Amino acid sequence: MAEVIEERRGRVMVLTMHDPATRNALGLEIFLKAADAFHRAAHDPDVGAVVLAGSDGAFCSGGNLKNLAALNGGDPSTTRQAVEHLHTWIRMMRDCPKPVVAAVEGVAAGAGVSIALACDLIVSAAEARFVLAYVKVGLSPDGGATAFLSQVMPRHLAAQLALEGDTLTAERLHALGVVNAVVPPGAALDAAVERAARLAAGPQGAQASIKKLLEDAYAGHLHAQLDREADTFTRNLHSADCAEGVKAFFEKRPPRFNG
Repeated sequence: MAEVIEERRGRVMVLTMHDPATRNALGLEIFLKAADAFHRAAHDPDVGAVVLAGSDGAFCSGGNLKNLAALNGGDPSTTRQAVEHLHTWIRMMRDCPKPVVAAVEGVAAGAGVSIALACDLIVSAAEARFVLAYVKVGLSPDGGATAFLSQVMPRHLAAQLALEGDTLTAERLHALGVVNAVVPPGAALDAAVERAARLAAGPQGAQASIKKLLEDAYAGHLHAQLDREADTFTRNLHSADCAEGVKAFFEKRPPRFNG
């Protein structure tokens, strides 16, 4: 069963996405539990920072395609509501006054990339891969990916990642300044907790104001873009191309898109 495991390491709240059978794919249970945890972290004076990780050597493989396939052909408003649960989580992360550090091992794919980019800092294992593969199943990104990519990397590289479903390594993203630290495989969580513990010992009021200043520098951009992403994702999920893309994925063959 998909869940979010919560533990405390001193003043650091560690949240671990846990669904090993799917490499921690996302669904409603994780959306709701993660959003609730961030809400509590924001208001708990004993929490100074948050670390977000995935279990069993993977960060997050993105949206669960079986769940998305079940939505295709149904009521688009149901899809729009499902995407909004993810976006509520993203908003909770961005609005959280405490520093949030991603600990990435293995793969961050699809919405897993969005979630990593929504964190304030990213610590990644050297072998980790970041892939925005929505387009390969006829979908467009959600989770704020297009907003974050436009902020952190050159436009043409963002286009390569989103339009081609390309893969970027942790080392490449570190060179671009997107990943803050690269560590040996298996060491991302401990390194992220160590970094978060240093932040948790800092001036919480100043940190909260710094986070808000950084957020306000892109005033209105993220929230408006989340709405645009949700509308576009919903439209694409209910297209014939997406139905073919998901079917081809499960049949392990190249998709035959008709445009």
